Amino acid sequence: MQRRKFLRVLLGLLGSGAAVSFAYPLLRFLAPPRTAAKQKSLVLSKGEIPAGEAKEIIYNNTPSIVINHPAKGVLAFTRVCTHLGCLVDYDKKAGRLICPCHAGTFDLDGKVMSGPPPKPLPKLPLRVEGDSIILG
Repeated sequence: MQRRKFLRVLLGLLGSGAAVSFAYPLLRFLAPPRTAAKQKSLVLSKGEIPAGEAKEIIYNNTPSIVINHPAKGVLAFTRVCTHLGCLVDYDKKAGRLICPCHAGTFDLDGKVMSGPPPKPLPKLPLRVEGDSIILG
């Protein structure tokens, strides 16, 4: 094999490897994510969350909070702030959710009251049946 032919083959292989190593992440970024597996439901007892209190849970691998508010009933939100992903806390006295990182506040409908969060907190689907709270 001549030296020139060897160098052409070598450069072709290296160029192909570089193109693939660039194209694969680009295609993974542009392709829509696979749909998640069917969401599991989670059953809580109403007795676990007294009126006016909240319980922090993990629902489908997402930190979440279930609030038993005397006026609004049972509410469920993800705890992940829509600004930078910090975990929000429930302030029982003020009746709102507060992000400790940048002082973002959300009302009990999940809407942004103040601070930098660009979107409201996502609500989790729930229903109350008898003495059970069913998420999902």
